[in-house]
Amino acid sequence: MSDRGGDGTGASPLLARLPDRLWSVPYAGARFPGSAAVTERPGLGEGANCQLFAYAVLRHFGLEPPVLRSSELWDDRESTARVTAARPLDLLLFNAGDAAFGAHVGVWAGPDHVLHLCAEVGRPAVWPMAAFAARPRYRTLVGVKRVVKRVTASPSRG
Repeated sequence: MSDRGGDGTGASPLLARLPDRLWSVPYAGARFPGSAAVTERPGLGEGANCQLFAYAVLRHFGLEPPVLRSSELWDDRESTARVTAARPLDLLLFNAGDAAFGAHVGVWAGPDHVLHLCAEVGRPAVWPMAAFAARPRYRTLVGVKRVVKRVTASPSRG
């Protein structure tokens, strides 16, 4: 397992384009979508849970993910679509069972590379799928969601 995917095994080019500010986000379970902590102090400076972190990664790459909790994300049909095969920047939901409620969210970064933020590590990490399967709380891949909205550029003035 690697913290930045830079383990010499052909890490994802997507990971190489992730800025240092995202690699340094600390895990903070109380900072989830809709929490008072995030409302009072937006941004990632004071940390994030897996969802806020994953959404920030997607925004960095020009996508517009909905800021939802796991089960709401799984049910969303407006901004995301369920897909059967992951591609870079898709969201993966992991849980102990098939339920999306309380699922852990990671970002597919390339072949067998999932970028995520969890309490166990405390900082962003890149794990292969087998590392999730080996942990009871992440053993089930609930599914994959693809964000279908891109950030719209503001019109240029000139």
